[in-house]
Amino acid sequence: MDLKTSSTDTPRTAGSKLVEKAFKHWEARRRAAAAEANIAPTIPHAFSIALSREAGTPATAVAQEVGRLLGWQVYDRQLLEEIAQDMGLHTNLLESVDERRQSWLTEALESLMSVSFASQSGFVHHLVKTVLALGTHGECVLVGRGAAFILPPATTLRVSLVGSVPERVAAWGQMLGISEQKAADQVRTLDRQRADFVLSHFLKNPTDPCNFDLVLNAPRLSVVQLAELIAEALRRLVARQQEKSRGKPPA
Repeated sequence: MDLKTSSTDTPRTAGSKLVEKAFKHWEARRRAAAAEANIAPTIPHAFSIALSREAGTPATAVAQEVGRLLGWQVYDRQLLEEIAQDMGLHTNLLESVDERRQSWLTEALESLMSVSFASQSGFVHHLVKTVLALGTHGECVLVGRGAAFILPPATTLRVSLVGSVPERVAAWGQMLGISEQKAADQVRTLDRQRADFVLSHFLKNPTDPCNFDLVLNAPRLSVVQLAELIAEALRRLVARQQEKSRGKPPA
């Protein structure tokens, strides 16, 4: 799905256009499912992909390639924050969740708040609701902002992109055209800030591989190869979940 916006779009305009595209996609999917089944529209909970990353790994490029392979929407850190902050977009997103899925959304939110969610920040609460609402619709790739620690594991492929510090520093410096020392300082700062965000708001260790389904050493592979591995892992995870729901023993 083509999610590119023009160079003249402001972040707010880009977010509005993306959410509008998503609404149309969800409605088309709902109608197609209803027509195929010839019954009242019902859609099983779709999967999402939550992509976590260390600084200097090509998370956005990989997410866009995964979105292209699957035909899914991609929400990066900036767009997630914009939807959470813009009350109009945020309200429209929550209202787009139909009645059959409202209970799932409510249960997921209550479970997160009662067990593993410690933040009292108003913005983080909006962010959590935004991520959960997108996950309710499914068929999307969410980059950063703790999505891997917010969305239920049962319907989420949680991926972490990692890499050695020297390789990540080199990639960061090349991308921004800055010195190695400056790149090293920025990578170290970003890693710390992202870890602090997850730990303080979600009480999770973002470096613990047990919090993910797939951990990829990003510098070892190309963007296309990383995306293909993620898409294949999703296919296998969905198949396994379907077998479990039908009562079959896992292959």
